[in-house]
Amino acid sequence: MARFVYRMQSVLNIKQQTENQTKMEFALAQNELNQQLDILDEYVKRKERYLREAEELRNEDSLKLQDILDNQYATAQMDVMIKQQSMVVKQYEERVEKVRVKLTRNVQERKMQESLRERAFAEFLEEQKQEEAKENDQRSSFTYAQRQKEE
Repeated sequence: MARFVYRMQSVLNIKQQTENQTKMEFALAQNELNQQLDILDEYVKRKERYLREAEELRNEDSLKLQDILDNQYATAQMDVMIKQQSMVVKQYEERVEKVRVKLTRNVQERKMQESLRERAFAEFLEEQKQEEAKENDQRSSFTYAQRQKEE
């Protein structure tokens, strides 16, 4: 029996490699985004601590003006840092989205190649079946002809 050889197997292999590389790129981009989100979360928590500290400073019996001013400055700085980090997070989100779209496209291309391979294999099997039927017909005809000669 003949062996199935997909003539575009090299293309399918390249599509699989490209997909794997894009998966790794996506994982890296997602990891970097998570790190930036952690930084943003830490800034938000730090601002919340400053706000709690400001409340405590205002509720003390004796007001410490310098401590209150320092706290207000620190809170304002955290607002600036949070705004900057939010922009950084947005950039990383856009990068993740670009890689996700690229990955989706690569998966579609690989699946298309695999479906073409499956179709080619089905055609190969059909050809094999037809060839086998042809050989069986030839054997039957030969056997029938031999019996006719013997009679």
